[in-house]
This record gives sequence, structure tokens and C-alpha cells, in this order.
Amino acid sequence: MDAIFDVRNLSVYYGDKIGIKDVSLQIYRNKVTAVIGPSGCGKSTFLRTLNRLVELVEGVRIEGRVLFDGKNIFDRDVDPVELRRRVGMVFQHPNPFPKSIFENVAYGPKIHGIKDREKLQEIVEDSLKKAALWDEVKDRLSESALGLSGGQQQRLCIARAIATNPEVILFDEPTSALDPIASSKIEELMIELKKRYTVIVVTHNIQQAARISDYTAFFWMGELVEYDRTEKIFEYPENELTERYITGRVG
Repeated sequence: MDAIFDVRNLSVYYGDKIGIKDVSLQIYRNKVTAVIGPSGCGKSTFLRTLNRLVELVEGVRIEGRVLFDGKNIFDRDVDPVELRRRVGMVFQHPNPFPKSIFENVAYGPKIHGIKDREKLQEIVEDSLKKAALWDEVKDRLSESALGLSGGQQQRLCIARAIATNPEVILFDEPTSALDPIASSKIEELMIELKKRYTVIVVTHNIQQAARISDYTAFFWMGELVEYDRTEKIFEYPENELTERYITGRVG
């Protein structure tokens, strides 16, 4: 199996507080990996370490290594901005810019030096199609993104992440602010996206993890308790705590 991330003995501290402790795992290319566990267990810390967003928190300290395509992301010659282009992110609440739908998607490519209008139009259309939004907005590209529904805004944010041509897309509880129909569309989209990208999703929804992921990592109090193929985690967990969490007896 081809690992795109190889995480080795990763610990993250916020001052004296432990975010995650001594986490080691491999994340496989073109798979959906779900990260589950109760609130405050380190899920989002782990996710935000993979594109170094965690470094924006004051007083954070990181130990261990995260190899991305064989290169440690914490090496001095690694540009965090370029890393975040290759490892895109979609957040819990849809956060479109107060710009047009077109400008939201074109924003990243423009920052990375693409100025040709025809090329930008091509990227915007392709990204919106991959985010399953094109048919709904193709006649409204000059309108404000803030006029879209919550589910559409979240798919726009996915298109915005896709537009910079990433290899990995991180999702931090992407459906928690959406209704069931919009959530279902995002779930279908994440399954479709793994054909082209590696998808890592933090979710508090255990059923969602079971539905969409190939691999599941279960965190508890900052530690990785168990990590395996999703069907094994849900049907034959090795750790009693994993079983108690997925059956709803703890957490």
C-alpha cells in the first residue's frame, strides 16, 4: 500500500497541555481516512499538523516527524504555503470569501501566479465540476458566494481547495453545520474525490466514518488508540475502548 503520509512519534503541546502524544501511523494515497474520537481528543490537532496550520497557534511545540511523499514537512527548506497548496483544507463551517463565486475559486490559483483569464476560467469550471456544484452555479458565477445555501457554500469551499491542484484534502467536521440532505451530498463527494485525491476527514459522526472511509483512526485523550481498515475497526476492534466508543457506551 502506497503511504502519502508517514507520521512518526508525533506529539503536539500547547504550552503545558498535550494536544496529541506519540502518534505514529501511515495514511494511504487515494483512500478516505476518518479520524474519530470524542471532543478534545486531539482529532483536529492531528489534522492541522498535517499542513502545519497548527503552528499558527501561539505557544505550540511539535515533536516527531511527518513525512509527506518521503519528505519531513518540518524541515527548514519546506515552505508552509506550498505545503498548504498541496494539502488543502475544508473547515467545519463554510467560509466563502465575500466575493463572487468565480473569485472564490480563482483566488488560490491567482495567489500562485496564474493570471491568464482563460486559464482561470478553465480551473474554475473544472474545480466546480469536481465539487459537484457547476450545474447549480454556472449561470451565477458573478454573484456573491454569500448568497449560496450552506451546503452549496461548503461545496464551494471544496472547489476552492481543489483549485490549487492539491494531492490531499483535509476535512475538519465538514458536515456538522449542515442539514442531512446537504451532508449526504458532501459524503458522496468525498467518496468521489478519492479517485483523484487523498481524503482525510475528522468527524464526530461515527456512522459517517463507517459509511465513507477506507481507514479509521480512533483517538482518545490525545493518544491514537487504534488504526486499521474501517470494517475491521467497526466489526472486530482489537481495543475494548474502541468497541465501547463505537457502540456508544463511552464518549
